[in-house]
Amino acid sequence: MKKSPFLFFLLLVFVVMPRIYAQVPSPPDPFSGNRGSIVDSLNRMNRAIENANSEPTLQDAHFLGRAVAAHIFAMYRPYTQSPALTRYVNTILQTLVINSSRPVLFKGYFAVIIDSPEINAFATPGGHIFLSRGLVEAATSEEMLAAVLAHELAHVVLDHGLSMISSMAFSNEVAEIANRAAGFAGNSADAAKLMGFRDSVSGMVETMVKTGYSRNQEFAADREALAILASAGYNPRGLLEILEVLEHSQTHHRGGFFATHPTPADRIRNVEEAVRLHRVPDTTNYRRARFTRNR
Repeated sequence: MKKSPFLFFLLLVFVVMPRIYAQVPSPPDPFSGNRGSIVDSLNRMNRAIENANSEPTLQDAHFLGRAVAAHIFAMYRPYTQSPALTRYVNTILQTLVINSSRPVLFKGYFAVIIDSPEINAFATPGGHIFLSRGLVEAATSEEMLAAVLAHELAHVVLDHGLSMISSMAFSNEVAEIANRAAGFAGNSADAAKLMGFRDSVSGMVETMVKTGYSRNQEFAADREALAILASAGYNPRGLLEILEVLEHSQTHHRGGFFATHPTPADRIRNVEEAVRLHRVPDTTNYRRARFTRNR
C-alpha cells in the first residue's frame, strides 16, 4: 500500500469516523471505562495475533466493520440535513434489534443515511447499517423502512460478512504493520486491530457495495428478515412491498440491497412463499402518522 492512501485511510478511521459517530445515536459503550493501560491494550492485541486462527469475536467484527465503514464514507457522504430522520431510522432499528436472535454486539447497532439518490442499503459485520437517501425517499411506509433494516440486520445476524474471511491469521509482516499503526495513532489498540484486518476490508466493500452477496445468502437474509419483522410486530409484507419498488426501479444498480443475483423478482417469489408462515396483525395505520411526521 502506498504511503498517501495509507495515511488517508488512517485519517478516515481515526478522524472522520468519530465525527460521523457523533451524528447518530448509539448505545452506551459499556467498555469505555475499562480499557486499562496502553500496555494492557497492546498485550491484548498481541494475544489476538497469537490466537488469530480462532473464530472471529464480536470485537473482531466491530473493528472490521469500522474499517469497512471508513471505506464507505470515502465513497458516500452522510446525509446530515435531517438529524430527526436519522434518529427515527435508528429507533426502528433498535426495535428490530431487540427482537432479533443477536440483540447484543460489541458496541451495538446503528444506522446512517448516506447522501445518494440510489436505492441501496448495506451492513458491516460490526452492526453499521447504511441506507441511501434514495431508498428512504422510495419507502412509503414504516413497514417498508423496517423491512430494509431487517434485511441488513439479518446479514449481520447470519454472519454473512464474516463468512467472507477464510482465515484470520496475521503474518509477521501484518503484525508489524499493526504495531506501527498503533504507534502512529498514539499506541491505540483499536488502530492495531483495524490494521490487522486490512486485507479483508477491500473484498468486503466490493461485495457489499458492488457485487452483492450470493443468491442463497440473499434468500436467507430475506427469510430471517421476515422472522425479525414478525417478532417486532411489523407486517412482514413490508419486505414484499419494498422489493416491488426495487423491481420497478432502475436495474443498473448493483450490490447491497440492490444485489442483482438473485433478481428482485426471484426474491419476491422467495418472500411470497415464506411470508405465509408469519401471522401478524396489520398495525400499519398506527404508525402512519409517525412515518409522515419524520419524513
